[in-house]
Amino acid sequence: MAAPLAKDQELELHVDSLAFGGNGVARLNGFVVFVRRGLPGDTVRARVTKVKRSHAEALAVEIVEPSDKRVEAPCAHYPACGGCRFQDLAYGAQLEAKHEQVGDALRRIGGIAEPPLEPILPAESQFFYRNKLEYSFTSTPAGPSLGFHKAGRWDEVLEIEKCWLTTELGNAIRNAVRDWAREERLEPYDQADQSGYLRHLVVREGRNTGQVLVQLVTAPGGRFDRDQFVEVLRRLPEVRSIHWAVNETPAEVTNLPTTLLWGDDAIEEVLRGLRFRVRPNAFLQTNTAMAEELYGLAREFAALSGGETVYDLYCGIGSIGLTLASSALTVWGVDVSEESIACALENADLNGISNAAFFAGETADALAELRERAGDPDVVVVDPPRAGLSNKAVRRLGRLEASRIVYVSCNPTTLAGNVKELASSWGYALERMRPVDMFPHTPHVESVSLLVKR
Repeated sequence: MAAPLAKDQELELHVDSLAFGGNGVARLNGFVVFVRRGLPGDTVRARVTKVKRSHAEALAVEIVEPSDKRVEAPCAHYPACGGCRFQDLAYGAQLEAKHEQVGDALRRIGGIAEPPLEPILPAESQFFYRNKLEYSFTSTPAGPSLGFHKAGRWDEVLEIEKCWLTTELGNAIRNAVRDWAREERLEPYDQADQSGYLRHLVVREGRNTGQVLVQLVTAPGGRFDRDQFVEVLRRLPEVRSIHWAVNETPAEVTNLPTTLLWGDDAIEEVLRGLRFRVRPNAFLQTNTAMAEELYGLAREFAALSGGETVYDLYCGIGSIGLTLASSALTVWGVDVSEESIACALENADLNGISNAAFFAGETADALAELRERAGDPDVVVVDPPRAGLSNKAVRRLGRLEASRIVYVSCNPTTLAGNVKELASSWGYALERMRPVDMFPHTPHVESVSLLVKR
């Protein structure tokens, strides 16, 4: 049957819900239309941007009748900034939408008619919660500035004066670097013609320690006075580590080798009573308070009694595995990032934990060797990237035959697919699952699941 609309057509739609990824869901005679900038309860005039056989996509160009779930967004840069999608949606409605998205993925993709879904855990703070932000340099009439990409644009950066996701200190550091760049008359990098010099600024905060790491990313060439840059940042006593990275490619990346300009090579953070060293490229959950809640859930779901062998896969800097170590016989962590593994080994020593070992390797490929070294696991913890577990990783995880798998996920759709495969091919049943709101005002939702071998 042909779609009941056409590209560029404008029509009035009522938005019923939010889809995973953040677009509103409307229907036209039963035909699904995903509406960008449409919130649940809105009646909008929308312009169709794409038509497919199963659905269409549209952009809300006018709010005909606003939802009673709409609120006033506090940020002056909203909605032009692409950092937040839902500052104008009441927080309770955000939680409802995310909880439903996780349940929908488990039912629709995972094939679980009645998923064991527990209430979503709300964020401790709705604003100022991020411990890491990456800014892009941009040109303005006043000189170089820093900000985020505009919503839906890779080629335009919006200058930011105050971000509501970072702290006052984070805003002060960004603005100090902006002022330094203007005084030094340095030119921002232009992605379109690949000219200019200044590319990105990364600020990482130890929210429980007050320590800050700053990383400047430039195009090739030492065109700035390092001592002057360090002096500007040292005026802020919380800054303990200053790094410089060079990006020689057009790609907008910050995960690069760094040169230490001043201070310690890492900062420290404290999570659930343990100390963690954090280097520029090491992975750490970006919401510190909710990371502690997340790790608490992982510990609860693991239900360790002291005699278990635990595998911690995609372990990062060892933050989950080390929080489990006091209740386990041994913990074995694997991650592809050598820098993260270096941090994990340091963190074990830092906390006097002798029953945890970590090594670098591609997780799916490393499991056979790990099993030879460590023996069979009783519990496996996995915290994969957004793409979830690959087919090979699922097969090799299934062959381990651990009695319990604790799956920490940042993507309910890939989680649901993995859960379905682990159930159908390897005899695992999803016993518990709890969503966690790590990222208010964004479409993202984290979760912790428990799968038990039948």
